[in-house]
Amino acid sequence: MRKKLLSLFIIFGMILNTSAVSVFAVTPNELYDQVWKLITKKYVDQTNNSQDWYRWRYRYKDKLNTKEDAYVAIDTMLSSLNDPYTRFLDPKEFQEETSSIKGSLKGIGIQIGIKDGNLVVIAPIEDSPAEKAGLMADDLIMSIDGVSTKGITVDKAADKIRGEEGTKVTLQIKRKNSEPKTYVITRAEIEVKSVSTKMPIETQIPDNIQYIRLSSFISKNAASEFQNILNETKNSKSGYIIDLRSNPGGLLLNALLISDMFLKGGVIVSTVDRDAYKDTQRAGYNQITNKPVVILINKGSASASEIFSGAMKDNHRALLVGEQSFGKGLVQEINRLPDDAGVNITIQRYLTPSGADIHKKGITPNVVVELTEENIKNKDDVQLKAAIKALNEMICR
Repeated sequence: MRKKLLSLFIIFGMILNTSAVSVFAVTPNELYDQVWKLITKKYVDQTNNSQDWYRWRYRYKDKLNTKEDAYVAIDTMLSSLNDPYTRFLDPKEFQEETSSIKGSLKGIGIQIGIKDGNLVVIAPIEDSPAEKAGLMADDLIMSIDGVSTKGITVDKAADKIRGEEGTKVTLQIKRKNSEPKTYVITRAEIEVKSVSTKMPIETQIPDNIQYIRLSSFISKNAASEFQNILNETKNSKSGYIIDLRSNPGGLLLNALLISDMFLKGGVIVSTVDRDAYKDTQRAGYNQITNKPVVILINKGSASASEIFSGAMKDNHRALLVGEQSFGKGLVQEINRLPDDAGVNITIQRYLTPSGADIHKKGITPNVVVELTEENIKNKDDVQLKAAIKALNEMICR
């Protein structure tokens, strides 16, 4: 049985472009060869993890008799890149990824990854079973249904956590400075809500400030939903607080479009491909508002969240408040394969407008504010309070 690879929403959010190859029927050997060619042409690291990539091309020549054989061989080949973002998806997984982009998924609504050798929660999705159960960014997942996660891969963990709607999964969670705690969570169908103006905790906010929670850049409707709020409030509000905490990222296009709503010219992001070609994306001159902005980030803010917050910070358009972001500075491309399978390939790394490579480093906020267990217990959102204070000072200048 080949290892199953997880969909877009079970790990930290991807920044995605889309592409396609020929979708006519092919043999298992031809399918394998198509993936080999895609990596040869597109993968960001020309050394392919410092190996002789050509050795893989005919390694399974005339040995792949079924699609399942091809899937196993492709997984094995891609794993040699040591890149968790470059992965093969069978037709079912590829369909799940497509459905997720459309705005719905099944599971507990959690993004996971490996950090410092541990299985970690990157972020729970807003209003998901995981969030309602109390899971938080940076929680360590010690066991799944009683089985230790020591040495587990992200894809195997995802396979164990996901399941049919209505079924339960038991997670043992270790939080910083706390004893391990067991959570029993019921899986469900989850609507991915991109934009909300609902306050996360009972916090008084001045009437002249508009709070916007952007929970992900995944949905194709995220930018239009965000734009609608700006259009409705641009003449009635004095400033904006944009909450990107535990936002795992999503579509690159959404990050560009939302940045463009606030910037008037200037660089949004630069991407660098395998040939060291640098492509710079700049904002236009059709900004919707020039009102002051404060952005909230934390260790669960990743990928497209970091592109947007990095663009706003480096262009001196917003003040960042909160904690160091996650640090995912790579771009993936979705490639559709024959028989509706797919392969996601890391094709670029990105730089913020100042030229910073934030991969595995993250973005440092202008104002660092830690949210403690005691704060959460007392429903005291000190980060949001700091953002309100900072924005008020910006408005009064």
